[in-house]
Amino acid sequence: MKLAHIVCFLMAIGAPAVPAETETGDPGEQLVNDFVNDVITLQGRFEQRMLDENGAVVEASSGTLEIERPTRFRWTYNEPYEQWLVADGLNIWSYDVDLAQVTVKPQAEALSNTPALLLGGASDALEQFEFAGSRVDRDTTWVRMLPIDDEAGFNRLELGFVDGRLSRMSFFDNLEQTTLVALYDVTINEPVDETLFDFVVPDDADLVGIPLVADDSSP
Repeated sequence: MKLAHIVCFLMAIGAPAVPAETETGDPGEQLVNDFVNDVITLQGRFEQRMLDENGAVVEASSGTLEIERPTRFRWTYNEPYEQWLVADGLNIWSYDVDLAQVTVKPQAEALSNTPALLLGGASDALEQFEFAGSRVDRDTTWVRMLPIDDEAGFNRLELGFVDGRLSRMSFFDNLEQTTLVALYDVTINEPVDETLFDFVVPDDADLVGIPLVADDSSP
């Protein structure tokens, strides 16, 4: 799964709250607004699949996730290989355990021009997306969002809600690939272990990139 797709999901559920009085005429759009307002932390496990343009599964994986909004998250792949994606508020660390390689990028740079801008940290993030309606498929309400930027690298994303809770995500990129994410055993607004968002490069791993430090991010 591409980094842009992962951070899209994580930032979508880790966004700063919008005013609680925000209401819309569409129940699907209201689900998104309510979710952004209500969720501070989220923990659970995920299963994901990437489909090609013909709908065939080309990649399947699973793991766990922890989010603390607005900027910190941990996305851990357990199968088919172990990989960590950790955002500490300044940097995004990608650790491939088998390859013993760590790649780091400044968080703001990594999120730039990606779907992560949807409900992301910027105050004007929602202005960069267009709500494109919702539909109900069996017990799931799907909400479709489109990027305003033609260079965003993806066509649309859809958020699936069951009983008012986010349970599915679908990403459709410009290469006609689709990434599907399903959430299970989700807990919301429960305490998260703060150390999960602290990443230390292992002694036996190669580091690619230069991390930001707190002073570098100051105005």
